[in-house]
Amino acid sequence: MKNLHFKDFFWCPDLTSTAGYDAIIQYLNDGKRTCKEVEDFMKARASIEERYAKDLLSLSKKVCGHNEMNTLKRSLDVFKLQTEHVSLSHLQLAQSMREEVKKLEDFKEKQKEARKKVEQQMDALHKQKSSQFKKTMDSKKTYEQKCRDKEEADQNMNRNTNTNNTKLVEKVHRQTYHNRLYQQNVVTLGKIRDDWLKEHVSACEIFEKQSMERISFLRNTVWTHLNQLSQQCVTSDELYEEVRRSLEQCDIQEDIEHFVNLRRTGDKPAAPVAYENFYTGLRSPTGPPPSRVPPPAVRGPLPDPTQNNRGAFSFTKEFSAFFFFFCRFCYMF
Repeated sequence: MKNLHFKDFFWCPDLTSTAGYDAIIQYLNDGKRTCKEVEDFMKARASIEERYAKDLLSLSKKVCGHNEMNTLKRSLDVFKLQTEHVSLSHLQLAQSMREEVKKLEDFKEKQKEARKKVEQQMDALHKQKSSQFKKTMDSKKTYEQKCRDKEEADQNMNRNTNTNNTKLVEKVHRQTYHNRLYQQNVVTLGKIRDDWLKEHVSACEIFEKQSMERISFLRNTVWTHLNQLSQQCVTSDELYEEVRRSLEQCDIQEDIEHFVNLRRTGDKPAAPVAYENFYTGLRSPTGPPPSRVPPPAVRGPLPDPTQNNRGAFSFTKEFSAFFFFFCRFCYMF
């Protein structure tokens, strides 16, 4: 299939029309706008990566497992360290993106300068062509009018043989002058047209080349951008793999035994607390303390009034009184 080119398909039947050229310029402007949009997109993405990197770095500095010990503590330390490395890799990614943006900005500026020269030259040719075309058309109208005036003078002269030939000769001279002026303008317009044709073809070739370069550059820029993102994923996964390997070395039983050996306080429990009687100082066996309710009084048989039991009665009475007060005293405590 034959390739299509700008120089073959952006002409107009009207010599003064710039529709084809304007269509190419509009296409170039749209391409420039696309470059700016890609540039802004990558700048925003770089800013996001930078903010994410800074937040991640701040997060990696927070306390995480400070009171933990042994293998799990080592794994958590690796986890924080690799999180810090991930944040630094995202910071590097942001810097790489900004470098690509700078390349895109330089490319845009280079194309802008190249376009500016061509556009200035083409605009000057368009104005010159339009001006000369108008001048040529005006001289054509004047020439045609003088021709009609001469024909009218010829007819009047034929109808009236007494007509003064001076006016006729004057009109002939005017016709000849304007005819020559018209021809000169046509020749000049032809030269301007030839220059414009060459410049239009040259401009089409330059603009087409710029468009191809722009498409290629944007394609490669986005491709590089995606490679950077993919590489960041690979880098992050490698750093996270370090954490996974550390976690594989985390031994649950070892950490438990490490804590036991480090913080052990003894292998025998405390003895039970025995009840100590304040009065006897004896240790009673383990069990509930005695009841504070006084035991019921035990009374002996009534004394025989016929017998002399004064001494026994007196002893019994005194013992009972002592026992009663002793029970009352125990009950109070």
